[in-house]
Amino acid sequence: MTDDQKDKVVIHGLVCPRPLSHEDTIVLGHGSGGRMTQRLIEQTFYPPFENPTLLRGDDSAVVESPAGGRFAVSTDAHIVSPLFFPGGDIGRLAICGTANDLAMVGAQPLWMTASFIIEEGLPRFLLERVTQSMKEAAAECELIIVGGDTKVAERGKADGLFITTSGVGWVPPDRDVSGANAQLGDVVLLSGTIGDHGIAVLAARGELAFQAEVESDVAPLNGLVEVMFAASPSIHVLRDPTRGGVATTLNEIARQSSVAIVLDETTIPVRPAVTAACEMLGFDPLYVANEGKLLACVPAKDAEVVLAAMRKTKYGEDACRIGVVADDPAGRVLMNTAIGGTRVVDVLAGEMLPRIC
Repeated sequence: MTDDQKDKVVIHGLVCPRPLSHEDTIVLGHGSGGRMTQRLIEQTFYPPFENPTLLRGDDSAVVESPAGGRFAVSTDAHIVSPLFFPGGDIGRLAICGTANDLAMVGAQPLWMTASFIIEEGLPRFLLERVTQSMKEAAAECELIIVGGDTKVAERGKADGLFITTSGVGWVPPDRDVSGANAQLGDVVLLSGTIGDHGIAVLAARGELAFQAEVESDVAPLNGLVEVMFAASPSIHVLRDPTRGGVATTLNEIARQSSVAIVLDETTIPVRPAVTAACEMLGFDPLYVANEGKLLACVPAKDAEVVLAAMRKTKYGEDACRIGVVADDPAGRVLMNTAIGGTRVVDVLAGEMLPRIC
């Protein structure tokens, strides 16, 4: 070590180049899915990995196979706490989360791998419950888990269990779905009630002052997507509003497509128990995570037939129209409120509910 290095701090084997401030470290807000997450991606991950496929910013990367055809590839890490919650668990969440990301670019999920980081001391029966849940979710998604990896971290280093899943799906040749494809006049559809997952996980942590009868909506959406495409091959955008909720996801679409999205507050479905929990905690349901809902931008001429098809499915029976795509102000989301005004629906800067997925 040189004389210049003697007074410097060594972190994980590297000499820190300068004294660290709060802005030099990762905080929970960087995992929120909001503005801090986007800034972290743009400043830290895009520069070294930059390529046209990555910069599209969709839920999955669509790539051309050298042998012909297109495939979607996606990966997702899951650190939810607690591991089991009303309506689901980390295993079902891991499978559905990746399968849904594939479906949101119009892909049909085929294969998946799973990586497990297990904390020393985790009871084996819990791990077996998780893997059984993954098996059942994979069967529902009609995909196969073809590989994986296992690591064990010391006690106190991994909070039970972390799971990372990667998936591959086939994209039919007539589909072009992207957050950048929203068009003027499109109708915005939502497949059901919002905020269920976030409030269910929060209730399972014992962080509510009352008992909330809410179950997570965690579910595979690829079957619903296939029904929608059977009704109309012209779907422009699909997104599942997970971290950051409906508000953040719609802002991403508006920014990618350089359009405005105008919502009607009276049409957005929220369960009474979710509304009550959000009012008590000071949350807006628009920003609470979902794990079994999708948003779609559909040409106006096809909106009713797609909506009718969605309502005939298990995971789309509460589907509804919630807004339209407009041209101004580009990149923004507006809401016509129940009391007759209009407000901007912006992106939260940081974390509202950590460790939610």
